[in-house]
Parts: sequence; structure tokens; C-alpha cells
Amino acid sequence: MQKHYEATWESICSRPVPSWFADAKFGIFVHWGLYSVPAYTRRDWYAEWYQMQIEEQAKPEVLQFHNRVYGETFRYADFAGKFKAELFDAQAWISLFERAGARYMNFTSKHHDGFCMYPTQYAWNWNSSDVGPHRDFCRELREACEGTQVRFGLYHSIYEWFHPLYLQSPERYATEHLLPMLKELIENYRPQTLFTDGEWDHPSDVWHSTEFLQWLFNESSVRDTIVVNDRWGKETREMGLGGNLTTEYGSLDIHPDDSKLTKVFEECRGIGKSFGFNRAEGTEDYLSAKELIELLVSLAARGGNLLLNVGPAGDGRIPVIMEERLLQIGKWLAVNGEAIYNSRKYCQSSQDGVCYTQRAGNIYVFFSTFPFGELPLADVPFDPAFSPVLLGYKGEASPVKIADCGGKTKLIFDPFTPDALGSEHVYCVKIAKHF
Repeated sequence: MQKHYEATWESICSRPVPSWFADAKFGIFVHWGLYSVPAYTRRDWYAEWYQMQIEEQAKPEVLQFHNRVYGETFRYADFAGKFKAELFDAQAWISLFERAGARYMNFTSKHHDGFCMYPTQYAWNWNSSDVGPHRDFCRELREACEGTQVRFGLYHSIYEWFHPLYLQSPERYATEHLLPMLKELIENYRPQTLFTDGEWDHPSDVWHSTEFLQWLFNESSVRDTIVVNDRWGKETREMGLGGNLTTEYGSLDIHPDDSKLTKVFEECRGIGKSFGFNRAEGTEDYLSAKELIELLVSLAARGGNLLLNVGPAGDGRIPVIMEERLLQIGKWLAVNGEAIYNSRKYCQSSQDGVCYTQRAGNIYVFFSTFPFGELPLADVPFDPAFSPVLLGYKGEASPVKIADCGGKTKLIFDPFTPDALGSEHVYCVKIAKHF
């Protein structure tokens, strides 16, 4: 019998995060909207905040660009006419995400500007179906995910910067606009994730968050499978209230003690410094394949997921440098994926440069230096029944053995050439136990 959840944080937080999410480990975030047309801001800012930067904040660096390129009388709303998405291909996106090894995606259905990427009665003439490209991107992407390993999920901003009702009464905005809009979105598209954001100006009772989550977990069509985050009010972020703990651009570092991470968590960030595409960024602003793979491994070792963002251009193309990074991650996962997917945390490593996951009774050891010489493992007690395997090794006989090092396990590598190993950046040894 299904548990009934009450509209209290105690009851809402008693719902387990669906297990598929902890198994998935790697998802793709997509920030795409009107802001993808100008695709500009200062190199260390978020480009998806373009409207706020040229209007209320009047950031000189952005406003000067806007006036020079588009003119002083060109409003943010006028970008709807320039948003054509003429090269958007949902199937190509999902094919890329699959090749990258992602197991779910979060698509920005609505950002803080209020512009929706799907038809909705709650944003008349301010959505991608009524104006601009006249397409339902949520529908196209959801259908493209069907039959693939990529689960379809959505991002949805709680607040809208300039919505008249929000400016008049945030609580009326929540009850008369936000909540019915969210319910319509859930039932029309049945996402497997709901990533909310823009909650920070008001506590969760103003947003009526627990009332919505009570409906979502008890009555919605996705009540058994949907995964939500913890951005439901100014007091909930990075507290794990509602669903999984969600951090951003390294804010997980405020939780140095992994023992306090009692739920699966998710770190989100862009490949560069912005979520929305920012044409001002250069190659030095993008993480390398090695840095991204190290990030994915470190998060998996702590029991968490990586939600890595891509910011398509206004025409619907994913920038080539982002595509390349995703394919590099996918190439690595094709060799080492068994150590990531469906894995769980083994321990909090006490050794720099080494971390672990575990799965099906096996221990997986990750390290960034090329396998050579000896590698003592401070956190793995020695067991003569251990049998080590270097993932991706192309030779016949395993080049790695184990030895007892004061009661701990030590890996010993026979010399081999780099071309004998089908992996790079981060290396992994699987330690199986033979009974």
C-alpha cells in the first residue's frame, strides 16, 4: 500500500529518493531560451540572467553590449522574434547525451524570465509555441528520450522576475499561477526529475511548496518515480528538504564531512562558467575532459551525481566544444562505466589522489597517475582472496597484482605501454573477491 504524505517537511522528507537516481550518476542539464539569442555577459557571470542584467541591474558591461548590438529601444521581449531554433534537432541532442553516457537530462522549461519552452495557458504569448519558433521543445525532447537510456526531466523556475502578480503578491502568484502551472507541466510531460530554482527570496510557506509536493508524491502520474531537488524556499536550499541535496559550482565543499550527506546528492555546473551559452567565454573558461572526468569520479565516490550543463546557441546547436567534452566523457565511461553506474560509496578516502566506489561486492579504486610501480591503498584491508583487474587493459595477462602492506592492500603494476590501455585521465582497478 502506497504511503500517504502530508504537507509537512517531516512527512515529505520521509519519501526515499527513487533508486534509479542513485544508479544513474550522470545527467545533462540544458539551459536554453531567449537568453540564448544574445548569449552574452561578463565572462564570470551567468548569461541566462541577461534580462535582469540589462533591465533592473543595468550592468554596464552587458547594457553597453546590448545597446551597441541591438539598440537602446530593443527590449528583451523582442528576442522572441529572433529566436528561431532553426537547427534544433531533438533526436540529435538525445543521441549525443546517450553517447556521452548520461542517464537523465534536465531541460529548462522556464527560467526566471518566465518564457516557457512549451505551450501553456499560464504564459500566453510568452512561450515557444505562441511566438518565435512555434514549437513545443518539451514534447520533442520527451519523445526523443523514449526508448533510450536517457530519462527525461525538467527544470522550472519558481519565481519570475517581472511577472505582475509576483511583483504585487508573491503568495498569490504561487497559488494562482505557479502551482497550477507546475501541475499542468507535470501531467502534460511526465518528467522523471523536477529541478526547481529561483526560490531564494521567500520561505517555502509563501511558495506553498509542501502542498505541491504532497500532491506530487500522492496524486500525480509520476508519484512513484519522480526525483525532486531541495530548492523550495529560502530555508531549504542545500538542506536536502524535499528531495536530493543540490549544490552548484562547487558549493558541495561546504559539506566536507560526507557522513552528513545522508541522501544522494547532485552537483550541477556548466562546462564553462555560465549555464546559458556565453559567447564571451574562451577555451580557458571551459573545463578539460580530465577535469570533468575527475569531477564525475569524485562525486560518485562520495555517493553523488554530476548534472553537467550544456548551453545551446539560439539556433539550437550545442557548441562544438561542449559536444567534444561530452563525447570525451562518454569514451571514458564506455571503459569504466561499471565502476560508476549503480555504484555506491565505499568510504571517505583518507588518501590524496585515490578514491573508491563499490558495486556488487567489488571495490573500484580510482587514481589519476598512470598505473606504474606500486600504489598502497590506505583504506582497503588486505585480503588474499582479492583479484585485481585494470579496467581497459588490452593485454592478455593482468598487469596488476596485490600484496599485503601492513594489513592494507597494495597494488603492484607490471610495466606496460600507454597504448595497451584503453583509458586515460582517470584510471580504475576493480578488486573482486574470489571465495
